[in-house]
Amino acid sequence: MTHTAVITGGNKGCGADLARALLERDYTVISVARRAPETSHPNLHSVEADLLDPAAVQAAAEEIAQRFAVTHLIHNAGLIWPNLVEDATPSDITGLAQLHLGSALTLVQAVLPNMKAAGFGRVMFNASRAALGAPTRTAYSASKAGMIGMARTWALELAQHGITVNVVAPGPILTDNFWGIVEKGSPRQDALAKSIPVGRLGTVEDVTNAFLFFCDPASGFVTGQTLYVCGGASVGTLTI
Repeated sequence: MTHTAVITGGNKGCGADLARALLERDYTVISVARRAPETSHPNLHSVEADLLDPAAVQAAAEEIAQRFAVTHLIHNAGLIWPNLVEDATPSDITGLAQLHLGSALTLVQAVLPNMKAAGFGRVMFNASRAALGAPTRTAYSASKAGMIGMARTWALELAQHGITVNVVAPGPILTDNFWGIVEKGSPRQDALAKSIPVGRLGTVEDVTNAFLFFCDPASGFVTGQTLYVCGGASVGTLTI
């Protein structure tokens, strides 16, 4: 069986590294993002779309379904839009709900017919440890927690078709999103690394390794699960 993976936000950060790893494994990869990937490969394709725009996502989904027989869908694209609760707005919530949830729904609906016909599929979300709560993350935490609930629902509905649905919940990971909040190389970054049980911040390769497990056809008995890739930050480290 040949594998074709759609990766939202596959042009940079975690998405670009996962694309690299899948291309090395002879996948065909389609990146869906506002800009094309900076790298090229004969099996790497780009569909440019703003995932905050429902009409653009619908057009991209229809194009992908017409051109490719998709076996893997990885919804990786994300934004943080940090605000303290006093400054958060309903539009923060609706915007990130479209990006993190609505666009995933549109894309999965487009690729499901092929997955069901093949009796095989892998659907994955890149959520966040912040789904458990984090300061300044009203809209972000809400929408990332929504990913987990939606994935569990889809896992129950799609299991009979050989389609698994799982979540990777990283954090903190050294990407542009992280450095948009914490200055690169700053004392705050160093202090955060020391506060994590494993003693370091995560890398895009850490996230890729988790996704590769869920991508594997041999992982068909694992569905509806959330794997925290956070160096132990989700466990709870209060000591008395």
